[in-house]
Amino acid sequence: MTKSFSMPLPTMIKTNGIELEVFQAGQGGTPIVLCHGWPELAYSWRYQIPALVAAGYHCIVPNQRGYGNSSKPLDVNAYDIRHLTDDQNGLLDALGIDRAIYVGHDWGAIMLWQHALLNPERIIGLANMSVPFKAREPSEPVAFWEKVLGEDFYLVHFNRQPEVAARAFETDPKRVLTNLYRTKHWLDNSPAQPDGYSIVRSAEVDNNRGELMLSQEDLRVFVDAFEKGGFVAPCNWYRNFTRNWETMLDVEQRIELPCLMLYGEYDMVPKVDMTDTVLDLEIQTLECGHWIQQEKPELTNQFLLDWLDRKITPLLR
Repeated sequence: MTKSFSMPLPTMIKTNGIELEVFQAGQGGTPIVLCHGWPELAYSWRYQIPALVAAGYHCIVPNQRGYGNSSKPLDVNAYDIRHLTDDQNGLLDALGIDRAIYVGHDWGAIMLWQHALLNPERIIGLANMSVPFKAREPSEPVAFWEKVLGEDFYLVHFNRQPEVAARAFETDPKRVLTNLYRTKHWLDNSPAQPDGYSIVRSAEVDNNRGELMLSQEDLRVFVDAFEKGGFVAPCNWYRNFTRNWETMLDVEQRIELPCLMLYGEYDMVPKVDMTDTVLDLEIQTLECGHWIQQEKPELTNQFLLDWLDRKITPLLR
């Protein structure tokens, strides 16, 4: 297992009416913002930070709103796509930065695809992991998922039964995170759930597929954060799918920035043909599951640094 990295000391930065807990390293280099997903932390990028700093980048790694010691607004609407992307704009403004490279995983990727549509002038290039760009659907997404995947599918459950799963998760964060942070075979590349386990029942039923892909030391970092901050605010990101769908009605679904997409071969998130919507795109697939940059850190760094060198460095000259 790759040796963990000691995160730099965080600072609290005011942005967009809230405060974000932000970890920085390599000040003076080209800015690159690393955006984590659910249920993660800035700590998820611990393997990428030293590699990027060594290559001359200024890493800016926030705990997103609702996570870690960052603000956790009570209003569900405070987690919609406008608030999330404006957090990124405000963070750059607070640091005196016009544009940055962005890297996202999971919900961080979802948010950054929309950031590229709404605020392309703030982005030099975009690298996302796990979740591809999917153009706005003609019908409301939660109702579609409910029809196809059922009311217990976690994306539906979080919306139809607000806070029920999140409050259950808070009864045993260690069990929940141990169930979620599994290696590549835990879902056998299928949305079907194994052995009676489902994400919404992660505090009640054990997921025995694959293996825990974190050391106990690393697991403790995540457990401590979610024991303190809870799961309600992070799950509120999911409760804005419909609101986000409405918000993006008149936004052209086309990204012309240079982009990199990293898939996990065994990830349950489906791959999407982005040929007509992401015009300058490279794709790589790693032999891992959902937690790409933590499961395969060296290969992730290799692909990311190579893409940055070939596609982004020439733009900065």
